[in-house]
Amino acid sequence: QVQFVESGGDLVQPGGSLRLSCVTSGIIFSAYAMGWYRQAPGKQTELVATISHFGTIHHTDSVKGRFTISRDNAKNTVFLQMNSLKPEDTAVYYCNGGRLIGTSYSPTYWGQGTQVTVSS
Repeated sequence: QVQFVESGGDLVQPGGSLRLSCVTSGIIFSAYAMGWYRQAPGKQTELVATISHFGTIHHTDSVKGRFTISRDNAKNTVFLQMNSLKPEDTAVYYCNGGRLIGTSYSPTYWGQGTQVTVSS
């Protein structure tokens, strides 16, 4: 059974930091590219960051310099370090695993999501 379990979402003040984690099971983690999407209320799902199985990373422009995706293949876990958080970062964040060809990412497996709320 494939499982992606996110954690780390919380209510945080603007300018604060959070670290999201996603522990996976049931897949050969090191063979998959991993990514984080987010969905804000009333908005479309947005791809935030991806990391290839080699460790090549990509972040969407709105989070560059503030968010960092990373992975620990020994622990089957992908992380999203989020610094300098803004109210517009408020969303449900989903981790996923899939295929990355060039800059085109196609997720196959999804977690259940974790809520991040940035508000004073």
